[in-house]
Amino acid sequence: MVSEEVTAGIMQAEQAMYGPFFGSLGVTAAMAFAAAGSAYGTAKAGTGIASMAVARPDLVMKAIIPVVMAGIVAIYGLVVAVIVSGKVEPAGPNYTINNGFSQFAGGLVCGICGLGAGYAIGIAGDAGVRALSQQPRMFVGMILILIFAEVLGLYGMIVALILGAT
Repeated sequence: MVSEEVTAGIMQAEQAMYGPFFGSLGVTAAMAFAAAGSAYGTAKAGTGIASMAVARPDLVMKAIIPVVMAGIVAIYGLVVAVIVSGKVEPAGPNYTINNGFSQFAGGLVCGICGLGAGYAIGIAGDAGVRALSQQPRMFVGMILILIFAEVLGLYGMIVALILGAT
């Protein structure tokens, strides 16, 4: 008798009404933090491009790559936000507090990884395009550094999809 009451209490707690709030918060975190990282990366790399273009306007199109890569970070957040938001539903037997917490964690992972990736792309892109204006052979090295910075956001998206889509 007592065991059945305890089990019923646990089941009711698992189906808490605030579960979807955490799922929605994960959607928000994924998009907001990834967009903030993307914006910072775009602004920082764009500043370097503007500075570099004064001396070497012929290299501007090569130097635009960090800005494009920073924009991709926001797309990672958008993908996670759309997929996770499709999984958020009203609290009940099909959507427990565990689902909400998993989606919240996934959104945070994606968003914070995107924030870090955007920050790294911005700083590396700024320094890279300035170096590119002085030595055009720096292009391949700059691209490799930017790829390693970009992949941090990709790792966050993969983990977020594993966490949030289950």
